[in-house]
Amino acid sequence: MIGLWRKRATPGDELAVRSAELAARARRLELKARRLVDGRALGAYDSVFRGHGIEFSEVRAYQSGDPFSSIDWKVTARMGRPFVKRFVEERELTVLLIVDVSPSTDFGTRRRLKRELAYEVAGVLALAAARNNDRVGLLLFTDRVERFLPPTRGRGRVLCLLYELLRFRPEGKGTDLDAALDAANRYLKVRSLIFVISDFLGEKPEQALRAAAGRHDVVAIEIHDPAEFDLPRSGLVEVENPETGVREIADLADVGMRRRLHGLAEEQRQETKRGIRRSGIDQIELRTNASYAPELAAFFGARARARRR
Repeated sequence: MIGLWRKRATPGDELAVRSAELAARARRLELKARRLVDGRALGAYDSVFRGHGIEFSEVRAYQSGDPFSSIDWKVTARMGRPFVKRFVEERELTVLLIVDVSPSTDFGTRRRLKRELAYEVAGVLALAAARNNDRVGLLLFTDRVERFLPPTRGRGRVLCLLYELLRFRPEGKGTDLDAALDAANRYLKVRSLIFVISDFLGEKPEQALRAAAGRHDVVAIEIHDPAEFDLPRSGLVEVENPETGVREIADLADVGMRRRLHGLAEEQRQETKRGIRRSGIDQIELRTNASYAPELAAFFGARARARRR
């Protein structure tokens, strides 16, 4: 009997195949983000988000009308005539994407998982920042800080971040936004733009977000799936909390049961929204069953109009 000889795959071969697959997925995700950034949705990014201060530009001779407070007295004394310092608005930004990778994001009943939506949005924002020559960093968190990539710039930065997102496997089982924002405050030495991408389940984010907003420009991006609020009528089901492992039997054919669960989920959602609003930061709400491009475009448009006032 003649058989076909086949080389047995080694762990190194399997790792190489997986790395190649992840790299291909990262490139596809980058192309998808590029199409969106090249469109209208994020066209106003550079006019909406600018540097958060002023930087020294030059010293020039005093001119009539210049404020006395701008006089550089050391140069004036050395040159024998008045000179002033000139400053310009900072154009460069430091952007940090804080992405929730806790088990609750591994849920989706429509077009994609919540985690997949979070990754796509992170890719779009990273590409928009890179196009503006901003430094971009990434912080992944569960009930701990899982991974931190310091903000840097470069042509391959976005692809590197996307690859890291796709290959990463978290260890934590819960969610601790406070720990993530505390770490961001320690890591970031300058005022920065922070996007927090999370489902905010089980979180009371007001205090942590308020503290971060005192030092940085913070935007909360909520990720939801419709089934979290409108449960299907499917009879007896075993449900498990992905972050605690607690399992329960629920009768989803019972109208009263579905109504109670819907009420609890909606109450938590509204409390989270109120907490974010009270923290004084901007908020975007996205769902897995809808395109996120219109929501991002609406946010950037509203922020651009507010900036012009």
